[in-house]
Amino acid sequence: MHLVVLDSVGIGAAPDANDFVNAGVPDGASDTLGHISKSVGLNVPNMAKLGLGNIPRETPLKTVPAESNPTGYATKLQEVSLGKDTMTGHWEIMGLNITEPFDTFWNGFPEEILTKIEEFSGRKVIREANKPYSGTAVIEDFGPRQMETGELIIYTSADPVLQIAAHEDVIPLDELYRICEYARSITLERPALLGRIIARPYVGEPGNFTRTANRRDLAVSPFAPTVLDKLNEAGIDTYAVGKINDIFNGAGINHDMGHNKSNSHGIDTLLKTMGLAEFEKGFSFTNLVDFDALYGHRRDPQGYRDCLHEFDERLPEIMAAMREDDLLLITADHGNDPTYAGTDHTREYIPLLAYSPSFKGNGLIPVGHFADISATIAENFGVEKAMIGESFLDKLV
Repeated sequence: MHLVVLDSVGIGAAPDANDFVNAGVPDGASDTLGHISKSVGLNVPNMAKLGLGNIPRETPLKTVPAESNPTGYATKLQEVSLGKDTMTGHWEIMGLNITEPFDTFWNGFPEEILTKIEEFSGRKVIREANKPYSGTAVIEDFGPRQMETGELIIYTSADPVLQIAAHEDVIPLDELYRICEYARSITLERPALLGRIIARPYVGEPGNFTRTANRRDLAVSPFAPTVLDKLNEAGIDTYAVGKINDIFNGAGINHDMGHNKSNSHGIDTLLKTMGLAEFEKGFSFTNLVDFDALYGHRRDPQGYRDCLHEFDERLPEIMAAMREDDLLLITADHGNDPTYAGTDHTREYIPLLAYSPSFKGNGLIPVGHFADISATIAENFGVEKAMIGESFLDKLV
C-alpha cells in the first residue's frame, strides 16, 4: 500500500476556513487547485483520469474536466484538528486529533530563547531576522552579514517552527545540527511548544545563495500511537520517503528511505522502494514538499502549476510499478493557495485519489475527514485504528 502526500495541494476552503487567517485575511476564499486552474491553467490528465475533476466543488476545476468513466475513486477530506500546518495535517492523516495547536510566534521568539541559544552556541543571533520570514529572502537579506560575523540567522513562519539558516562554509553542518538539537530541547513545552526545529543550510555567495539538501527537521513525537505505530507493532514494514520520518520523529517507521532533493528525486526513491524484493506486504508513506516550499509559500502560481504537471507526468510510472493488489492513495496535508494573501498555509479540504490495478469499479467516495485515510490503512492491514477516522476500504472495489 502506498500513500503519497502532495504537500499543500488543497482543493478549496474548508467549512471553518474563516476561523483561520493569512496576513489578517480569513482563509474562507482560499482554493489552491481552483485558483491555479483558473489563473494560470492546469493540465493534469493522469490525475484527471483518476477522478480529480469529479471531486464535488461549488465551481468545477476550470481546466480539469470530470471523467465519465474514471479509473479510480475520488473525494475530498476535511480536517478536524486545530491547525493548518504540516505536522497537524500528517498526524491527523495517521489518525490523531490535535485539539491544542502548537505555539506560533508572529512577533518572533522571546529574548529568553535567543539568549539561551547564544549561550549554548557561543554565537550571536541576528535580532532583525527574528520574525516570520521567507526562507530564501532571509538568507538573501542576512547571508552576507552571517558570512562576515558568523552570527546565527533564526527565523520562523506561520507554522510552529524555529528555523536556523547557516552557510555551510561558515557554520559547519555538525555544529548547525548540534545547535538545532539544543533548540529542540528548550522548545518541548509551553509557552514555546514548537512542532519542529529546522536546520536550513545553504551555500554560495551574496546575490547567489542556494539552500542545500542537508536540511534536517527535529520534531516532537506524536502524543499518542498513530497507525504507523500499529503497523510497526504488527511487524509490517513501514517505509518513509522524504520528510515523513522527521514529521513523526521516527515513531512507527522501520525503514527511513531518506530526504528528497526534489519531488522528482522523491518519486525515484518511491519507485525504488516499490521495487524492493522484500516489499511484499508493506506500507510506503511519501511526502513531496516542492509544491509547498518552492511555490506555495513563495506565491508562485506558475511554478506551482508546473510542479503539478511534473508530478502528473510521472504518475504513470508509479502506477506501472504497482503489483496487482497494491493500493495507491494520493492526497495532501493542507492548502497553500499561491494566489492568496500573505505567505501562510490555507485551511482547505484535501483531495483524495485512490487507484489499484485490481479495481473493477470507480466513482466518488463520500466526503470524510483526514483520519479516514489512517482507518482505511488499518483495516487493509488488519490492525487497530488510531484515535479517530472511519475506513472507506469497502468503497474501493
